[in-house]
Amino acid sequence: MIRAILFDLDGTLMDHRAAADAAITAWVAGRSPGHPRLAEAPALWLELEERHLASWHRGEASWQEQRRRRIRALCDDLDLDVPGDLDAAFASYGERYREGWVPYPDAPAITELAGDYRLGVLTNGGNDFQRAKMRAIGLAGLGPVLSGDVLGGQFKPAPGCYLNAAAELGLEPGEILLVGDDLTNDVTAPAATGMRSIWLDRLGAEPVPEGFPRITTLTALPQYLSGHSDLG
Repeated sequence: MIRAILFDLDGTLMDHRAAADAAITAWVAGRSPGHPRLAEAPALWLELEERHLASWHRGEASWQEQRRRRIRALCDDLDLDVPGDLDAAFASYGERYREGWVPYPDAPAITELAGDYRLGVLTNGGNDFQRAKMRAIGLAGLGPVLSGDVLGGQFKPAPGCYLNAAAELGLEPGEILLVGDDLTNDVTAPAATGMRSIWLDRLGAEPVPEGFPRITTLTALPQYLSGHSDLG
């Protein structure tokens, strides 16, 4: 029986990609108006985000250092002058990024489940940073925000992340349902530890892995759960 539901945050409750794309485009445009490769900035930033956050997850760089590396690498790639103060440069981007912290329109629907399940978040971002996001999108009271930096340094998709999250909640993995948009981090990897999972497919861009349920909006989750007694 499912006793708790954990949600991914970025791409599930908050449109991180839209916020980050708009922020880095504005940041580059501010440093180099009319830059001929401005349209490439979001894709470059995404690749750098994934690469350098992974280095933080592996313990190869601090939270702040991975940010510095991302700014430096972006400037090198776009042939921009590298800022003398990388921390200030990232903070400038961060101010723009925070302006885009809004929930997906369907995110508030998950609060309907609070009477039947314990709710919370399982995320790969820094804990303080992700808590700030939850406050900004109006879901701070949802439940615990669990992240790798408070789960023994275990980040999705490492098995220890899901097992430690279950232990933090005082539950068995099979008593927890994880809902998220990332097929590996939020669907197949948790399932390998016994945790249940549902794929939130906002884009419909990939086939559904066999044996895994899919929803296309969070508003469908309460109805899905009520119609599947094995999850109740």
